[in-house]
Formats: sequence, C-alpha cells, structure tokens
Amino acid sequence: MKTVSCDLCDVTADGETFEEWMTALRPHYMEAHADVMSNSSHTQEDMEKWMAENKARFDAA
Repeated sequence: MKTVSCDLCDVTADGETFEEWMTALRPHYMEAHADVMSNSSHTQEDMEKWMAENKARFDAA
C-alpha cells in the first residue's frame, strides 16, 4: 500500500495501484479542487499529461 499526496495540496490518499490511489483521491479532488475538475479548457492532452506525471509520482513512492 502506498500513500501519496495530492498534486495540488498536502492531502494524502492510499492505494495498492495507481488506479486505486486515483480512485481514493477522486472525492478529495472533486471537493477541494472542483475548479480544476470543471475547467472546460483542459484537453485530452492535459489529462494524459496529468496521468503520466502522477503515475510517475505514485511509482516513485
């Protein structure tokens, strides 16, 4: 089990896999960072970049 912080603040979430961690982090992200989640200017490329960067953070933990 890994504990990794949110990429935007100090809140942490746990997960055995990156997907589990991402699922555990989602409620926090939706509440604390709703502006980021609802930003219509984000593209598919932005989402892919977020996924790659945060998977690397998770894997390094």
